[in-house]
Amino acid sequence: MAFLGTLCLILVLTTLAGNFGNRLGVPAVIGELLVGIVIGPAMLNWVQLNGLVSLFADIGVVVLMFLGGLESDLKLLMKYLRPAIVVATSGVIFPVAVMGAVSWWWGFTALESLFIGVIFSATSVSISVAVLKEYHALGTREGATILGAAVADDIIGVILLSLMISLLASQGIHAAGSQPALGLVLLEQVAFFGGTYLLVKWIAPYLMHLSERLVVASSVTIMSMVICLGMAWLADIVGLSGAIGAFFAGIAVSNTPYRSTLADHVEPLGNAVFIPVFFVSVGLNMTLAHLGGNVTLIVVLTILACLTKLLGCGLGARVSGFSWTSGTVIGTGMIARGEMGLITAQIGHQAGLMSNTSYSAMILVIILATVLAPLFLKPALRRMAATPASTD
Repeated sequence: MAFLGTLCLILVLTTLAGNFGNRLGVPAVIGELLVGIVIGPAMLNWVQLNGLVSLFADIGVVVLMFLGGLESDLKLLMKYLRPAIVVATSGVIFPVAVMGAVSWWWGFTALESLFIGVIFSATSVSISVAVLKEYHALGTREGATILGAAVADDIIGVILLSLMISLLASQGIHAAGSQPALGLVLLEQVAFFGGTYLLVKWIAPYLMHLSERLVVASSVTIMSMVICLGMAWLADIVGLSGAIGAFFAGIAVSNTPYRSTLADHVEPLGNAVFIPVFFVSVGLNMTLAHLGGNVTLIVVLTILACLTKLLGCGLGARVSGFSWTSGTVIGTGMIARGEMGLITAQIGHQAGLMSNTSYSAMILVIILATVLAPLFLKPALRRMAATPASTD
């Protein structure tokens, strides 16, 4: 029952923070992230990231990405698939090269430095989706490119993580929770995307039509959540983020006649409970323990974490024909780090590759980059709105 009190506290504080954020012209998500930092281990230590909070947070990110897919235009996503791949690739190369080199210069071993570069190659687009939704930019070509790049980034992240685990094994270091062989992982992911095509084309429309014939209250909404949670589960099984599966579930359902109905039903459910808990959970990950004299390293890596994605993804967008203004939106939309970065850091820590101090520093940099991302994205979106649309 204690969790009910925790949930009540989170919802009250995130509502107030969102209200003040909107009044000050700051994205509401920033207030929710700060609530997690203030009430979590970093400051007041009122709330810890326990099993129930993590469970609600996992559902929150799944619902958020489902809504993102529901509001996305599949034709627009396919149109900007090529630039999305270019953006994702350049957005991975920059952090691996620059942050790896700086870490090596700082005194980390070559293997540790490469690992740090891989940690910050990942992107968590969930934060950006919330800001894009808030400013009605999900349906733009920039929004489509960010979403497409996030999918490609997740696949590249899985490949890099698998290669790092293999490299650790070759050095006699055994990573806890090692994944299966890279070839098998890629084969499973190909099968997943093949199934996604079938879902969008035939399965989802059939299931949604079938649900309308069921004599059950909210049967259409229930069926959409079955598709959403099922796709998130399958994505997790093949080594992708569950958020990616939920995103494609949203796209599949958006191509049925029930799109507007589901947006009206699912969005209040997500925003009322699960999505605020997800944003608070990001702040709950932050801790100031074991930091010691690492403040300078944290500041430098946080700056580089932001710049490498901004410049890498922004240049990738520019090469693909976007204007500098659009490139800035895409670059800032890819800054936030998330699940894959945390997982990679945890593997390095469990394998003994990173000390407690280094691990805490990396987690803090991930959180700081995630908090800063919406602050950069909002003014970039404003500049884009004030700039005449460029031709494709």
